[in-house]
Amino acid sequence: MLFVFESKIDKNHTKRRLNVIDTFDKKLICLLQENARMKWADLAAQVGLSAPATAERVNRLMENGVIKGFAARIDAEKVGSELTAFVAVSLERPEHRAPFLARIEELIEVMECHHIAGEDDYLLKIRSRNTKDLDRIISYEIKGLTGVVRTKTTIVMDTTKETMEVPLQPHFFSGE
Repeated sequence: MLFVFESKIDKNHTKRRLNVIDTFDKKLICLLQENARMKWADLAAQVGLSAPATAERVNRLMENGVIKGFAARIDAEKVGSELTAFVAVSLERPEHRAPFLARIEELIEVMECHHIAGEDDYLLKIRSRNTKDLDRIISYEIKGLTGVVRTKTTIVMDTTKETMEVPLQPHFFSGE
């Protein structure tokens, strides 16, 4: 069972309201992960609620940050980003993190940035036109940053599975 807390400040007091994510919410999340363009009526029919109740639940999930947004899934190769690479990055000192992360946020080719445990500090997923473009990104945009001491690059040859759908853990939902 997942509990989402909302905090509201009222006259110098903090009021907390508990929201429980239930099986209706789980169904909505699953359906929206498959097709975020579903009409309220179709979505409502599949979960067994009215369209207004469905809309209210989806809006609550958005307000609570469970649903972060809606986006189109684009075939990267069909828009010119034919190369995918994973780049492990090691920083010299913790104080280099903020400028590094600020620059990573600006680079449109960096699709994902993960702070990781182990030998390296960050793992980046990068999409670029080709190896020459990847070399530009790594050599000038990343290695050119103060504090970057090492990168290790793995180029993807073929992708069997790539999904944006988040696995929903049954124990997080009330009624399961």
